[in-house]
Amino acid sequence: MRLSRVLNRRPDRALVDLLVAQVGSAIAGVQVARQAVTQKLTPEQARPLMAEVEHEGDRRRSATVTRLANAFANPIDREDLFRLSRSIDDILDNLQDFVRELDLFAVTPDPGLDTVLQAVGEGLADLEVAISAIADNPLQIRARSLAVRKNEIRRRYQVAVAETLSGAPDETTLKNRELLRRLDVVGLRLGEAADALADGAVKRSH
Repeated sequence: MRLSRVLNRRPDRALVDLLVAQVGSAIAGVQVARQAVTQKLTPEQARPLMAEVEHEGDRRRSATVTRLANAFANPIDREDLFRLSRSIDDILDNLQDFVRELDLFAVTPDPGLDTVLQAVGEGLADLEVAISAIADNPLQIRARSLAVRKNEIRRRYQVAVAETLSGAPDETTLKNRELLRRLDVVGLRLGEAADALADGAVKRSH
């Protein structure tokens, strides 16, 4: 069956909106984390805000899973959409862990943390566009998923680690290194979300 014919199946717009809303929760999580690392909020202040964001994200995830159970005609397989939803949820969970660890470590945040978080926000914005393509332009799903994969998170993470470790190792250095590692995990989960979307498009082309 031709790719255009398969991918032009009428999508479940409500399901797409729920997935986009999940990404919105993750973006809100990035915003709270950035406020914490730039010291606009103390980590102690950021933790309850992040808990609220994560709770809303869980609610949206639950709504997505419920909708998926009843979804039929979509350009992307249900299994891949479930993987996508789970990966978005994992992103938010790791962002919450990041803010919790920032508070527990009681460390002055390294400037590189905000640089990486900015890239995470950009990657999530690209993911939002890619998900919207399910309903708006299914033939562009793979290309837009690739744009998510090309984000700057890993490169900025590597630069930030190099800068953090350039001085004499001490407790602050090690704590910031662990915080950077947490953000690297966020980047990996974002990549998995993009892969789920791209894999689904490929499957439907065969």
